[in-house]
Amino acid sequence: MASTVLLAAGVCGCEDAGKKPVQAHVPALASAKIATATAQIQTALPQFPLRNSLAKPMASLLPPVPAGKEYLIAQVEEKFASGEQNYKAGHLEAARRDFDDAVDWMLESGYDPNSDPKLSELFHRVVDTVYTYELQAFRAGDGFQEAPAVPAAIDEVAEMTFPVDPRLKERAEEAAKNISHDLPLTVNDAVLSFLNFFQTPRGRVIVETGLSRAGRYRDMISRVLREEGLPQDLIYLAQAESAFQPLALSRAGARGIWQFVSYRGQEYGLRHTWWVDERQDPEKATHAAAQHLRDLYKSFGDWYLAMAAYNCGPGNVQKAIERTGYADFWELYRRNVLPRETRNYVPIIVALTLIAKDAAHYGIQAEPEGPVPTDVVKPGRAIDLRLVAETIDVDAETLRGLNPSLLRLATPNDPSFELHLPQGTAEKFSSEIADIPPDKWVSWRRHRVEAGETLTAIAKKYRVKPVAIAEANNLERGATLEPGEKLIIPAAQAQSETKRRLVSYRVRKGDTLRGIADRFSVDTEDVRKWNRMKSNHVRRGMVLRIYTLGGAPEAVSVRHRTKSRKRSQRSSTDAGGNGPAIATHN
Repeated sequence: MASTVLLAAGVCGCEDAGKKPVQAHVPALASAKIATATAQIQTALPQFPLRNSLAKPMASLLPPVPAGKEYLIAQVEEKFASGEQNYKAGHLEAARRDFDDAVDWMLESGYDPNSDPKLSELFHRVVDTVYTYELQAFRAGDGFQEAPAVPAAIDEVAEMTFPVDPRLKERAEEAAKNISHDLPLTVNDAVLSFLNFFQTPRGRVIVETGLSRAGRYRDMISRVLREEGLPQDLIYLAQAESAFQPLALSRAGARGIWQFVSYRGQEYGLRHTWWVDERQDPEKATHAAAQHLRDLYKSFGDWYLAMAAYNCGPGNVQKAIERTGYADFWELYRRNVLPRETRNYVPIIVALTLIAKDAAHYGIQAEPEGPVPTDVVKPGRAIDLRLVAETIDVDAETLRGLNPSLLRLATPNDPSFELHLPQGTAEKFSSEIADIPPDKWVSWRRHRVEAGETLTAIAKKYRVKPVAIAEANNLERGATLEPGEKLIIPAAQAQSETKRRLVSYRVRKGDTLRGIADRFSVDTEDVRKWNRMKSNHVRRGMVLRIYTLGGAPEAVSVRHRTKSRKRSQRSSTDAGGNGPAIATHN
């Protein structure tokens, strides 16, 4: 029973449970006859925090019956499967309810999941999956959830080692002599090991994905590097870092195609607010990366050392040089005085450069994507991307792809913000958006009428009154709607961006406090304060309390914790575990 208490405290992370003792029950696991016979057996549990959504009147704790665990597993599996089906179909609110129900069944059952292998496996599978979907914004129905990130390519290979194929050396050296390049191309065992990896099935996917996406940004990057007076081959640094994915996020919290950490991005003028992260703006980030690389080259006078410093910071490279007396990357490599990831970083870039310049020679095939031309408009104030999409008849994901710096489904209330639209749609946007009051751009919507739809049905879909739609569109209440007609929907105001949500996050291998804070768009210092941390050190298995959507936590969350709750939190924080667990509380 104590394990159940600790589990609820660690997973839910809720601070305002009721003050009275709470009882748990096994949900309808026995027949009415058994329930009647055992109704007098009651067991009061000590206090433990449950989310408000779980704080329901509970019946007595029934002794487990033979089929109890099997019935519980069946119910949880059913809700979990329904949640996954709804999530994949885009029914986010229904998915949220199903996942909440699956977790509720586990927490309210009275069973300790760790006492049974099947229950333990199911519980961690549910929690881990819900955590993943949370990061992918399955709660994003109000448009204020941050856009989902994707893993950075560099994390997949930078800490690995691979065998060297001796047959590659002569071919690679010959190829390096016959291709034009404006960065040094050293061919040694370190480079050959990655050349070998990038020709395996797994490595080939990484290379081909990057080479395909490179076509989308190659002209822009080439222009910026030329404007900044830098070698053109530095484009392959971006391929190594992110495979040209603007939403790439590393374990250390670096973002964008050039993988800037937050403080370095700010140093080079990349804004990071609750609404936008310019590290994910391909052109702005390219300018920042070019300026940073130019500064590093001025400091070290060598492109390999500059690239190493780009990866691990100029201070670490400078210390390695001072320690050995060698300002040469390969000498530092041989003496093992650089971080392992950095030692591999330069060979990865060299290998990718060799492959990109002569892909057929290495058996790599990739069709480059073309640049995506856009129109640029300045809305002048905040506007919901879904409203924009409905106005110009495209889908919201298309707009997100054209505006990767946007963290939300809405633009910032910034007159200077430039919104990219599909080419040829700017005029349509400007003319049609004029029908909606600017102060309603973050809450109102547009709807294209389908055959057979009625005003009542449309009103129900958007949770507004039919008369409100009729008045907004100057319609008679019983008017017949024409298919294809566009209606203005005076929707209710979206969830306030100031509303806070508590998230419990379990630290994974490779996480840093700065990276975790950046992932949830909060300050590192706030995370330390919320968790009473004396340093920035985090260890695998720790459970951190994070208040998303900005703002500070409510004081009651800390001041009114009971001693037993503090002990439970410490126990769960110190516990290990491979899978992260989160719970949310508004």
